[in-house]
Amino acid sequence: MRPDRRVAAVSLAVLALAGSLAATEALAQSRRDSVVIGMVLEPPGLDPTVAPSAAIGEIAHYNIFEGLTKINVDGSVTPLLAESWTMDPDGKLYTFKLKKGVKFQDGEAFDSADVKFSFERAKAEGSTNKAKKAVFDNISSVATPDAHTVIVTLNNADGNFLFRMGENTAVILDAKSAATAATKPVGTGPYKLENWAKGSAVTLVKWDGFRNAGAVKLKKATFRFIPDAAAQSAALLAGDIDAFPRGIANQSLPQFKQDARFVVELGNQAGKGIMTINNKRKPFDDVRVRRALAHAVDRKAFIDGVLDGLGKPIGSHFAPSDAGYVDLTGMYPYDPEKAKALLKEAGVATPLNVTLTLPPPPYARKGGEVLAAQLAKVGVIAKIENVEWAQWLSGTFKGNFDLTVINHVEPLDYVQYANTAYYWGYDNKAFRDLVSKHAATTNAKERTKLFGDIQRQLATDSVNVYIFNPTQAAVYKKGLKGIWASSPIFANDLAATAWQ
Repeated sequence: MRPDRRVAAVSLAVLALAGSLAATEALAQSRRDSVVIGMVLEPPGLDPTVAPSAAIGEIAHYNIFEGLTKINVDGSVTPLLAESWTMDPDGKLYTFKLKKGVKFQDGEAFDSADVKFSFERAKAEGSTNKAKKAVFDNISSVATPDAHTVIVTLNNADGNFLFRMGENTAVILDAKSAATAATKPVGTGPYKLENWAKGSAVTLVKWDGFRNAGAVKLKKATFRFIPDAAAQSAALLAGDIDAFPRGIANQSLPQFKQDARFVVELGNQAGKGIMTINNKRKPFDDVRVRRALAHAVDRKAFIDGVLDGLGKPIGSHFAPSDAGYVDLTGMYPYDPEKAKALLKEAGVATPLNVTLTLPPPPYARKGGEVLAAQLAKVGVIAKIENVEWAQWLSGTFKGNFDLTVINHVEPLDYVQYANTAYYWGYDNKAFRDLVSKHAATTNAKERTKLFGDIQRQLATDSVNVYIFNPTQAAVYKKGLKGIWASSPIFANDLAATAWQ
């Protein structure tokens, strides 16, 4: 090649490289006002007040819908739609002062009537709000002396009430749009639904009419549903998604820790991973059988083999980060011989054939295989039935199962054991009395003692097999700020998320 041709070729190469860098930089700049977030599960709808899926809150809570209070990443409670509140000394009457000038995304004004409507809707007969019995049935009345004042009177004092008002079950809807909120959500939050490609992704766009729109940096957020572990890693590595705040397969974490493009943060969450037992079905209605199952499960082997060691063993339906937590793992140590003896004592002939229903998350599918192998050692033969999330909600969650594996992520959801209609079918008046006594107690020392009594009662009755509290692993691109490393509730606060 002649020298002048070499020069020309080099010049063209330099120009091509410059063009490529410019294109890359332009792409990077274009992404500074948007984010793509990975999730394991697709929600059944976007109204958290009518369905129990935690995935709803990951998309809609704080983004589309808001409540009176806000639960922050550290678990603290601060004002949101309520700018302030007072509580009477007996803990039964709360007066909320609402923020003024707030509107719904369809232009409707937000006021006290919306709060009254939302709470009465949640406690109405036929309500499917998962907090109906625990929270809303305890509301005696909702008064609205003026447009910006709400007075909530409780039947029994509830020391957790302000926290409950920050959960996604207590978000405020408008009467005109509530009926279609699952598919056409209209809230007071900073983002609106732009598109839902079923089976693929939900896209939200910034709502310019939000009361503090200037502080919201991201114009668009896309939530992609990626249940497969290998596909999760591939999407992050390829740049197709920017963050996986929770649920990413633990075995993929080492490669991201070694990759300078990513941040890996380990945090806490309120999850209680359990093998749920249908207490209404024979032979599980015998506490000796349930205790046998507890002794048959090796928690450490489960956590090491399924969660790659990223979790803590639990012995009741409390997470180690919960106030008043008591370590009860010693009540049912791994002891196959004890399990066999209890089954024999209960008159159960082995092999005992049962069905183990498993929803999609890896901890359930992989964990189910581990549990089936452990149960087989004591003569319990678990036939595995893999179901999709919708099937689990419509079948298992309605009480149609023998055993299942699920991570209950809602905080303070021990109160569900006081609900005799809940899917595990537990019915114990002594436990319900403990919950009522705790709710009515304002003395901090007494509340802590009762928390311990509540946990011990659940463990004594061996309602379910309590296995693990998972470590939360958040993986995201460097420069992305605002991703929650811990999850007191399952939420992604987009208004607090931005690129730096």
